[in-house]
Amino acid sequence: MSLDRPIAPDPYELLPAVGSFTVTSSDVQDGRPVEDRFAGAHGNVSPQLSWSGFPEATQSFAVTCYDPDAPIPSGFWHWAVAGIPTSVTELAQGAGDGSGLPAGAFQLRNDAGQSAYTGPMPPAGDRVHRYYFVVHALDVPALEIDESATPAYLSFNMVFHTLARAVLTPTYQVAG
Repeated sequence: MSLDRPIAPDPYELLPAVGSFTVTSSDVQDGRPVEDRFAGAHGNVSPQLSWSGFPEATQSFAVTCYDPDAPIPSGFWHWAVAGIPTSVTELAQGAGDGSGLPAGAFQLRNDAGQSAYTGPMPPAGDRVHRYYFVVHALDVPALEIDESATPAYLSFNMVFHTLARAVLTPTYQVAG
């Protein structure tokens, strides 16, 4: 079976335009391959993320990781964290196991069925996949969702409350 298909667009270019700010990581780099320890078949450790320069009106944050290159129509949600207070501007390496989340923050069930970070895991031999690690600056202290929401539903709700986004897009590929 061939996995040849068109390249998916940048999913955030399809949404209404919002401001931007900066997200950095000591573990992953924009446009560079993710180390195996952060991948699903290896260490499955969430990378460190920190952010700055967000709008003054920000009242909370959400963090997501999405792969638009998965060979399915909906892409693949690897991680979604909501309810991050504005006093928090970093998630430590490994926070995706739930132990490093700030008070009030919670993880949603990802497309692997886990309320945790699931690292990159593209099919062997498929093209290079992009992983959009995004910090969303929101204009409300909390979205009207809970842990039972899906990342897609979180994203739908964020469209109406996003002031700005910070995007970091590393890549990953499994040799065929």
